[in-house]
Amino acid sequence: MLSLASLTLILVVVYALYQLPPVQERLEWRVAALRARIYYAISPPEDVIFVPGESDGLLPPPAVTVIILPTGTPPVPSPVVVDEPPEITPTPTPTQEPTVTPTPIPETVQLSGVHHQYQSWNNCGPATLSMALSYWGWGGDQRQVAARIRPNPRDKNVMPYEMVDFVQGETDYRALTRVGGEINMVKEFIAAGFPVMVEKGIDGQDGWLGHYVVISGFDDNRQVFTLQDSLRGPNLPVSYDLFESQWRSFNYTFLVIYSVNRESEVLELLGIHADETANYQYAAQKASDEIYTLTGRDQYFAWFNRGTNLMRLQDFTGAAAAYDQAFGLYPSLSANERPWRMLWYQTGPYFAYFYSGRYYDVINLATTTLDAMSEPVLEESYYWRALAREALGDLDGAIKDFRLSLEHHPGFGPSLEQLRRLGVEN
Repeated sequence: MLSLASLTLILVVVYALYQLPPVQERLEWRVAALRARIYYAISPPEDVIFVPGESDGLLPPPAVTVIILPTGTPPVPSPVVVDEPPEITPTPTPTQEPTVTPTPIPETVQLSGVHHQYQSWNNCGPATLSMALSYWGWGGDQRQVAARIRPNPRDKNVMPYEMVDFVQGETDYRALTRVGGEINMVKEFIAAGFPVMVEKGIDGQDGWLGHYVVISGFDDNRQVFTLQDSLRGPNLPVSYDLFESQWRSFNYTFLVIYSVNRESEVLELLGIHADETANYQYAAQKASDEIYTLTGRDQYFAWFNRGTNLMRLQDFTGAAAAYDQAFGLYPSLSANERPWRMLWYQTGPYFAYFYSGRYYDVINLATTTLDAMSEPVLEESYYWRALAREALGDLDGAIKDFRLSLEHHPGFGPSLEQLRRLGVEN
């Protein structure tokens, strides 16, 4: 029988070994996955329902500095100060179809040069971005990307604007992100020699989740795209129909990396989508059209997308109403179809409810999202809950939430700026 001293020594050695990066990288995700499986078995996240509108009424937006921008542009160093309710943009009307490239698209194109790599735990975004950059000759890997944009290995998501910021700040290349993408647009970019990175949804073992992939080819004869997937492997064929359905859940978001001397080509391929406002108007109309042709979860995504695009057009009241419709549909979905991780990846409802003066909805949505997680590590949810608490006069609660956001994302710029504004140490 082991003595207490021997058992203590064994535990110390095991702990020391676990701290080694190669060992921790292999084991940490298994420990976290087991913890999450137990937590979700006890408290099924798909049973958690957010009900909007349970507030004491609408209140005017305060003079609050909001740092996170609702666009594909990375956050700027200087704050955006809102002293009065933002001007409301009318609901967009149908826009013209994107300009069709006169050059016929080949029936099949397969780009070489994207070096596949499997992701480490929770590292889909950095792994996929490093794959996309590899096509252009960048020699880094997912660890370098993660160290900059995902310093906490438990962080559940990397936003598209964070990846654009990395490309433009840490490499010699340029990048842009747009929404409302189309199948033909993706094929046009690939035919011109530009792999396309997209954010989409997939159904995993424990429900729906978000995922990034690089599209490196297509074949019209087989009606498939070729995906470089950090989770499922290289050269993965996925049908156009399935891809489009999965892409819908992220507002058809796509990201293109390019060298500086090819920027004019990228803008020409984008057509009207080169202009961000026109892009959001087109995407808003696309979502509106889909609302009336889809059912079930796809209709939920269409309502959510409408809200996101109206939010980006600063029609916050219209956006809030669209999100209300999406959240209203959510309980009617079967439990195994509910995208319960949605607020891990998309923060549009926080913008819409906050700028509509619906601070209780911001707080309730953030709290519902965080409480349903096995590890409540979403810095954006803490950030928005802090802003709403401050708007309602709860300064101590706001400071606590800003600090919590920094615990889960060290150096998170928006929260640092808020604490500086309040004259508080982080």
